[in-house]
Amino acid sequence: MLTVDYDLLELKSGESLLDLGCGAGRHAYEGLRRGAHVVALDSNEDELKNVDYLGTTMIDEREAHPEATLKTVHGNALDLPFEDGFFDRIIASEVLEHIVDDTRAIGELYRVLRSGGTMAVTVPRFFPELVNWSLSDRYHSVEGGHVRIYRKSQLEERLTKAGFLVTGHRYTHGLHSPYWWLKSFFGLDRDNVITRKYHDLLVTEIVDNPLATRFLAKVLDPTIGKSMVVYLSKGTRP
Repeated sequence: MLTVDYDLLELKSGESLLDLGCGAGRHAYEGLRRGAHVVALDSNEDELKNVDYLGTTMIDEREAHPEATLKTVHGNALDLPFEDGFFDRIIASEVLEHIVDDTRAIGELYRVLRSGGTMAVTVPRFFPELVNWSLSDRYHSVEGGHVRIYRKSQLEERLTKAGFLVTGHRYTHGLHSPYWWLKSFFGLDRDNVITRKYHDLLVTEIVDNPLATRFLAKVLDPTIGKSMVVYLSKGTRP
């Protein structure tokens, strides 16, 4: 399930796309379907191997757009191994909340995006995330976990200070917030019938996307959507 709306990102076939902190690769794969030259970067080499295998398989099996290409890069957001203005589009999905020096990471994103390019940044939304932190210290205090909770105004201020122009925002994954509240309440590693049943609902949403879950998402996204997505374009650094 995608967090970023590619139509709002304005990605076009033949353009370069950086998927920063690609994880399992869901946004990278959609970029391939749309004909992008995708660079998937992550600090986790095992996940990169999986993304490379699945993405290459998509290309070989012609499940990707004919113009699409994929490159996986092991790296981190504080020192991106790319020239200035290298990318047409950037996605940084659920990344900045893990980085202590997010100002430096945002500066690097600004540097490698071309003038007039667009970017989508997603982070956990303030209220749903605050509930998780309140219910479970372990939710965020593990190694590599979340180091901050962003308010929308705070995130946008840091992005605009770097030179980005905010073009819009959305909230998404409203059905996912109650699941993580339940997990945090009962214990992240504890199996119980309530969280199992709720997980089944999320699988149904992702795999089948029936009318009922689409309706629930439309209602819940604006109010308790787990992720906040900020859309930006590259302006002139102040």
